[in-house]
Amino acid sequence: MPRLPKYENLSPELTAKIEHENRTLTYTNMAFDDKNVIRRRPEADVANVWRKPFIRDIDKIMHCPYFNRYADKTQVYSLCKNDDMTRRNLHVQLVSRISRTIGSALHLNLDLIEAISLGHDLGHPAFAHTGEKYLGELYHKYTGRYFLHNIHSVRVLDGIHPYNISLQTLNDIAAHNGEIELDEYIPAEMTDFSEFDKMIERCYEDIEFASHIMPCTLEGAVVRISDIIAYLGKDRQDAIRAKAATEGDFADEDIGSINAEIINNLVVNIIENSYGKNYIKLDSKHFKALRRAKQQNYEKIYNHAASYARLDITVKPMMEEMYGQLLDDLKNGRKYSPIYTQHINVVNRSYYRRAVPYENSEPNQLVVDYIASMTDDYFIDLHKYMFPNADYPVIYRGYFDDLEKYENV
Repeated sequence: MPRLPKYENLSPELTAKIEHENRTLTYTNMAFDDKNVIRRRPEADVANVWRKPFIRDIDKIMHCPYFNRYADKTQVYSLCKNDDMTRRNLHVQLVSRISRTIGSALHLNLDLIEAISLGHDLGHPAFAHTGEKYLGELYHKYTGRYFLHNIHSVRVLDGIHPYNISLQTLNDIAAHNGEIELDEYIPAEMTDFSEFDKMIERCYEDIEFASHIMPCTLEGAVVRISDIIAYLGKDRQDAIRAKAATEGDFADEDIGSINAEIINNLVVNIIENSYGKNYIKLDSKHFKALRRAKQQNYEKIYNHAASYARLDITVKPMMEEMYGQLLDDLKNGRKYSPIYTQHINVVNRSYYRRAVPYENSEPNQLVVDYIASMTDDYFIDLHKYMFPNADYPVIYRGYFDDLEKYENV
């Protein structure tokens, strides 16, 4: 018989305090003030009573062509013909929902939270973090520069599609690094685009520096920790569904072991320790439990995700071929190449102003932009189109397949 979930609650003292302050409107307003929004071209996006500053960011993000592609970008397990497996469209919605729950309790700017949440993975390539690793290795091999999906999310919204997104949204998207957890997040002030641009450029050159970027708002800090909360238990559900793990593989930590427990107990603890404060915090017990749970995920899930779909012998060499051919097509001006017809020409349909024509970007950057934009299936189909005689053992797992079927392939 399965055990009953263990759900924590806010302390009676904080519950009474929040109820009283909400009723009497005496709470401390910790929200980022809309009037302090910063844009590259403030005259181009003037807020009004029905379309506030960060609502404008949300609208731009949701109408970005890459937002559609969240629907077929792998979260963890690739090459699965199974709609129950999490893709990035669900992940960003879960991050938004968890963040808004925390933000509402803490009286933060919910529009800013939603903008950061929905945009934070727009730069993520196909095939989860394995795809990001492969693309990063190729980009570094050819240029000596680094590819990071959070920094590329900024490029999507500020370079490929110059949407005039706010500095606050862009900075906190760049700072969302879900691989590095902290027990306390104290926003680091960012008030100038010239400083921001220098920071982003340095990330391409210094991968260690990139891991230390901090959010500039409390809202960004909430999204950063919520990103981890959103995937920690959900990835376990997917691993069990994929028959790559069982519930018994995950120890019952102080935050629980199943998705519902993990979300509830971490959200409650954050609110308990952050209400009315100028930082976002977990107590020591919950932070240590989060780190242990995340380590379990690496041991049982992430370290095996590439081999589960045999990506090293399929996607990796396919990406190497594709990268090299697209780069050669660019350098030789082959306008019939998909990088022109399916990428550059599509980007150029945008009516947003550019200081420099998009096609004048550095060729490797254009190739990276294109490959990073692809969904899992788009990538497979494009490779087949470009290299019709190639024969890689790409095998999809369906609803009714089991692991034994693949053991001797």
